Amino acid sequence: MNARPLDDDEIACAGIVQRGDPSRFMTAMAAPVVARRVLFPIYAFNVEVARAPWLTEEPMIAEMRLQWWRDALEEIKAGGPVRRHEVVTPLARILDANGAALLDTLIAARRWDIYKDAFEDAAHFDRYLTETSAHLMLVAARALGPAEASPVLDAGYAAGLAGFLRAIPQLEAAKRVPLVDGRPAAITELARDGLARLQRARAARGNVSRAAAPALLAAWQAGAVLRRAAMAPERVAHGTLPPAPIRDRVSLMIRSLSGKW
Repeated sequence: MNARPLDDDEIACAGIVQRGDPSRFMTAMAAPVVARRVLFPIYAFNVEVARAPWLTEEPMIAEMRLQWWRDALEEIKAGGPVRRHEVVTPLARILDANGAALLDTLIAARRWDIYKDAFEDAAHFDRYLTETSAHLMLVAARALGPAEASPVLDAGYAAGLAGFLRAIPQLEAAKRVPLVDGRPAAITELARDGLARLQRARAARGNVSRAAAPALLAAWQAGAVLRRAAMAPERVAHGTLPPAPIRDRVSLMIRSLSGKW
């Protein structure tokens, strides 16, 4: 893949990510230009799918919005003509059938966001984070270069858990029941599990190629957030988990330059 400038669709994807997911936008901008051409369409897809359930109070309309994206992925998997769209068009250039299938499971998991039902149990919650954040990271990593699944899934889960815990106040304000067990002790246990997964992922860093590494920068804030949640679980309900932006931007640049996500 050469280092040509971003085309109009890729620039549009970058704008979607910048507005809808500033943290991932920063990680993509910390990556080489050649990697941005992969990351921006994948992250823009995620922004569009993640917000679809929240754009309407009508579950049927939300289901239809998600189905539109599932249909687009089916076209990509089939390898034939793909609908013209500022996100779908560049996405089709970088996804293989396996990547499209993983993103389809992401959409299916996002159906939870449409309704106000609680997670069925801890396994359902675990599956939700795996199929959303972890699968997204795996697709991005493998679209960039060789990567063993296990460390990427672990890092993606940790990143997803950190983001989910930060979103608890907004989810509760929207009448969702975000946690299977919201007791402080249970939150501490969740956060420690996320930290263990992140540590395991970093211990296996050698199984992720340098080319694929920019996708794992999306976990750059996870450790700090999860440590705070483990030590002071009341921060979750109070919405005081976000890390210090200036310090963490420096950390992001160091991780990007060193490749030690």
